Amino acid sequence: MQPHSSPQPTPPTQTSRLFGDLMMHASGLPNDELFAQMIASQAEEVGALPPGLGLTQTEFGTLLRRHFPDVPLQIQPTENITDPRALERDDVLALLLEHRAYQDGSEQWMAEIVTTACMANDHLWQDLGLWSRDYLSRLMNENFPTLAAKNVHNMKWKKFLYKQLCEKEEINICRAPSCEICTDYQKCFEPEE
Repeated sequence: MQPHSSPQPTPPTQTSRLFGDLMMHASGLPNDELFAQMIASQAEEVGALPPGLGLTQTEFGTLLRRHFPDVPLQIQPTENITDPRALERDDVLALLLEHRAYQDGSEQWMAEIVTTACMANDHLWQDLGLWSRDYLSRLMNENFPTLAAKNVHNMKWKKFLYKQLCEKEEINICRAPSCEICTDYQKCFEPEE
């Protein structure tokens, strides 16, 4: 995990050369641009994703060949890291997969990547290496639409995911009967910029 104050992802007006190369060779598949942002940010050590976006070497290699053929990119993903939050990780992954759009196989990889980023400390869009929260909202809506549709009050995504897990286990994490009157409302709904 990276410290709380990880570098900010590169804004779209200052895209990296790697991002440009990836997009020039993109296959035109769902998630191409989102994966390109994450890969470019990770290569610049921005965000909290480990090499290979938290995927296995085989998965990451397949992702590159499928989404960005002809881009000669060599990134060695880290393998076999003991995860002290494995049970929590499994719960987040299961929640995401339960709400897959089933439009493209890359949703499985996206669920793995989002789960990995959830284990870090910043806002989820920052931990993923995305350029803004808007890209994260797009990611959620396109890959996990039924889950995204439940975020009717625009709660921060990481808090929202954990709130969904607590509700699933019938754990009331808020001291008030509704978010709007909870004393922690600002912590969950304040802007992420």
